[in-house]
This record gives sequence, C-alpha cells and structure tokens, in this order.
Amino acid sequence: MDFTDAQVERYARHIILPEVGGIGQEVLLKSRVLVVGAGGLGSPLLLYLAAAGVGAIGVIDPDVVDLSNLQRQIIHDTAAIGTPKVESARTRLEAINPDVRLDVHRERLTAANAMGLIADYDVVADGTDNFATRYLLADACHLGGRTLVSAAMLRFDGQISTFKSYLGGPNPCYRCIFREPPPRGLVPSCAEGGVLGALAGAVGSVQAIEVLKELLGIGDSLSGQLLMYDALHTSFHKVRVRPDPECPLCGRHPTITDLSGHGGTRP
Repeated sequence: MDFTDAQVERYARHIILPEVGGIGQEVLLKSRVLVVGAGGLGSPLLLYLAAAGVGAIGVIDPDVVDLSNLQRQIIHDTAAIGTPKVESARTRLEAINPDVRLDVHRERLTAANAMGLIADYDVVADGTDNFATRYLLADACHLGGRTLVSAAMLRFDGQISTFKSYLGGPNPCYRCIFREPPPRGLVPSCAEGGVLGALAGAVGSVQAIEVLKELLGIGDSLSGQLLMYDALHTSFHKVRVRPDPECPLCGRHPTITDLSGHGGTRP
C-alpha cells in the first residue's frame, strides 16, 4: 500500500524499526484485533493498539462507565460516567487515530455469539475480569483457531500469556495451566480484593506489545510461558508451561469440543 504523508509521519518511529518497517506497518493497518472488555486492561490495550495503527479493532463490553472505574480505566473520563463503555472507548480511539476502524459490540460475550465474533479477527485479547468469560474465550479461541493474548491482575500482581494451542506442538492452551475455574468465592474479584490502578497500565501495555508481536510475527512469543509481574516487589518471573496430554480441551482425548458447557457470561 502507499502511505500518505500523514501516515509516514504518524508511524515514523515504527517504520524506522528494522523489525517493523513499512511492510510491518502495512500489516498492522490491515490487521484485525478483538478486545474483550473495555475496563482496566482493555483501556491501555485499546489505546496502544489504536495508536500503533491496527486497522480494525473490535471491542465488546455490555457495561456503562462508573465513577469507581476511573481509578484504573484510563480510556474513560468523568464526563463519560453513565455512557456505554464501548461508546466512550470509540470516542477516545477515533480522536487518537482516524486510520482505525472501530467495531463496537455492546453485549455480553456468550456461548451463542463467541465463535461468530472471534471469526472476524486475527488475534483476540482477553481483558475480562471474571473466570466464566475467561474460560469461554479460551475455549472459543482454541476451537476457532484464533491466537489469544490473555492477561489478568489482582491487588499488586499481574500475569500474561499467549495461547495458540490450535497449532499443536509445544503450544499449550489456557486449560493446560488452569484446568477448571476456581470454586466460587475462593479468588476475590478486583472489586472485592482491590487493585493498584497503575498496575492495569503496566499489564495492559505488555499485553498490547504481545498482540503487536503476534500480528507482526516478530520476537519471542509468550506461547508456552506465563509471565508474572509482582508490582509491590518490582519483579518479573517467567514460568515454562507445556501442553497437558490429559487436557480436556487440547489433549489427546478432548472432552470439550464445543461451547455447549458454557452458560451466559460477561466481559
């Protein structure tokens, strides 16, 4: 494609990177990413994907902006309180980069719509805050053959990994690490346990980097590795994860072959 003068200037710092260049920037402008959740993780993720020039960004979230969100959900502002998060995000992203097309879905992610949604995108990013949606999305991405970049956070801790178990080989799925959701009430939500607001920026930014790397095919993928960040003690730690041959989703004898085991869920 031929870049306009404005695009050459906008993406100049990408274009001069040997690992990206003009060809890589063209790839980004033609790429499609679905972000599930426009909250704490989704905020920096969406902002950096739009700024990078990812051509089509989908965002799904059924909620409206609440005052309690603003401590960490930096894509929204005080004036947006009471408005749908997807519309608040659309306004902000369109202001950042007019090259980007926004597809907003003000709805819950469910077993009924998950496969259809992810089919329209190259990479899926999990910015959810509950286990039900996280497992639904992980199962859908494996079954639908889509790369999933997943992140989670609580209090002062965050974790990030990439899942592309549909490729087989050394690539585990989410259930290879976390076989089943924990019992209800065992792990508190951010609303119950709290979260340092700036942690969302750190974890969501790393998540955005991993999405861009997957789109560009550069660097070392986090597939097969779980990156953990302890903000309180300023430490990063990576754990190697291998596929579980007994995994119910991607193992030798899978028992999860569709999404029928999932009820209604939300981002």
